[in-house]
Amino acid sequence: MLGGLTVGWVDGLRSLFVAPWVHSVALLLLCSAYLQGAFDKLRDFPGAVAEMRHFGLAPAAPLAVATIVLELAASAMVVTGRYRWLGALALAGFTLLASLLADRFWALPAAQRRPVANSFFEHWGLAGAFLLVAWHDLVTTP
Repeated sequence: MLGGLTVGWVDGLRSLFVAPWVHSVALLLLCSAYLQGAFDKLRDFPGAVAEMRHFGLAPAAPLAVATIVLELAASAMVVTGRYRWLGALALAGFTLLASLLADRFWALPAAQRRPVANSFFEHWGLAGAFLLVAWHDLVTTP
């Protein structure tokens, strides 16, 4: 017994979790926010440009295009495995920069800090997951 669970049950769970489809689904879920964000920006390009302007980024339209391309291309790299490490590093860097730009909780009044700080650290955790994907890909791929 292992903490009240039979070892056979734990082994069964392990066998299920190491199935190849779990890896594929995990990578797709990891990239889902970037895929959704890119598709939203494509559907409402004027809104994407307005978002760039909102954060003081210029030239807004080319940066919106670059963001869409980055989100789609890097996500495809992560999901398909083609230069997965590079796509993961690109999304990690993008996420860190975007959180520094958009989730500036330290500049807000105390009453507004908590939810923005939560978002900031959730994004940093996501960037950490991408760094782990890149590391794993680099150490396991010849």
